Amino acid sequence: MRRGPLVVVGDSLLDVDVEGDAERLCPDAPVPVVAGTREHRRPGGAGLAALLAADEGTEVVLVTAAGDDEPGLRLRELLSGAVETVRLPLSGGTVTKTRIRARGQTLLRVDTGDGRAETGECGGRARGPELRRATDAIRNAGAILVSDYGLGTAAVLREALAGATAPLVWDPHPRGLTPVPGCALVTPSEAEARLLCGEAHASPEQAARRLARDLDAEAVAVTLGARGAGVARRGGRFTQVPPPFPVTGADTCGAGDRFAGTAALALRDGSSAEDAVKAAVGQATRFVEGGGAAAVRSLAPDGRFSGPGRSARLAVREPGERLFGPELGDRPRTPLEVAEVVRARGGRLVATGGCFDLLHSGHVSLLRRARALGDALIVCVNSDESVRRLKGPSRPVVGEEDRVEVLRALECVDAVAVFGESTPTSLIERIRPDVWVKGGDYTESDLPEAEAVRRAGGETVILPLVPGQSTTNLIAAARAAL
Repeated sequence: MRRGPLVVVGDSLLDVDVEGDAERLCPDAPVPVVAGTREHRRPGGAGLAALLAADEGTEVVLVTAAGDDEPGLRLRELLSGAVETVRLPLSGGTVTKTRIRARGQTLLRVDTGDGRAETGECGGRARGPELRRATDAIRNAGAILVSDYGLGTAAVLREALAGATAPLVWDPHPRGLTPVPGCALVTPSEAEARLLCGEAHASPEQAARRLARDLDAEAVAVTLGARGAGVARRGGRFTQVPPPFPVTGADTCGAGDRFAGTAALALRDGSSAEDAVKAAVGQATRFVEGGGAAAVRSLAPDGRFSGPGRSARLAVREPGERLFGPELGDRPRTPLEVAEVVRARGGRLVATGGCFDLLHSGHVSLLRRARALGDALIVCVNSDESVRRLKGPSRPVVGEEDRVEVLRALECVDAVAVFGESTPTSLIERIRPDVWVKGGDYTESDLPEAEAVRRAGGETVILPLVPGQSTTNLIAAARAAL
């Protein structure tokens, strides 16, 4: 275990999401028209890795090349509240990746900017103080994460990184450098691992073992998306680490950054490579379930991310973040209040409904995934009488007041409403959600409330349930245990 901050070394980008609705095709080309757009900006590359690591509540120092153009200034502003930045000179324009999105799907990405860290003789003297700060940060680090996108930051500091004594995690990318020898952990994706080892058809285990040997790394973890990760020690065993729960059909952008940062912090705190990868898989899975990089938002009025510590965690829309909370204070918020604030700020309101009798992990997973689809979540709950009509005289097991109290306590829930009818149609007409979420094997035509959602201008999204989780099974198990 080492004391000291996590130092993230690498290339920072500016990510821009342009979000809107696509309901028709362009008349002069077979492409969708995205209307009603709004922009969200966030750090990308090493900047995102640093921000997500700060979300863990630890001190983070980011060493990166940054420019003085408008995207570069915006990038530095977004990072300034959450991490300490050691800025190296950038030659050229800040790389900006703009994603055009509609209803949670990316339709197009436009890349601009050609900036690279200055590595030649020109400007070398001017870099002296910045290089000293950067090398001092590496020397005093508790752990180091290299996020190398091939834009020169890691090349400038390669000698210092090769001599580092702190645990070094290298997150490689196709255009980046080969990791320095002696890394504590190298974290390529499956495709990156095959590219690095030069074997297009290598299995994850074969690639990890070969890279651990060829890179002289203590361990290599190959990330496998929805399958988790596999980690091989140099000359040792290969361990498969599955995700803690399934997540399908989600945006995985940024999951590798969350993975690598969590692993670096775990190694700093004395974990083994296997335990560090297990923690990283868990955090990356929860990050993807919470919406991935697209869920990272600037919350402060001036457009900056909140930070540090607890405030930094508010920058990522995961359980615990309440984007619209400050306007309403700490008092209980009514669904109509939440809906009004969301609409006033141009946000996306999500709602879902159900009995939520005997709340279990399947319910929680559904609610978290629903919350990730927008900026606030309202839960519509069947009253006791409504449940009895639907489920029979023995239900609900838990009364509506207690069910409401438990749901309100969940950090992914912004408000709870009770309805007495068999369907929440009248409630939907009042709150007018942008997204109505239902869990199960339904189709939209199966849902009687779907027409009310359409009339309100919203869409219906069906999310798969967690297999084996149901209130009926819980009740049956409890009865069997008596």
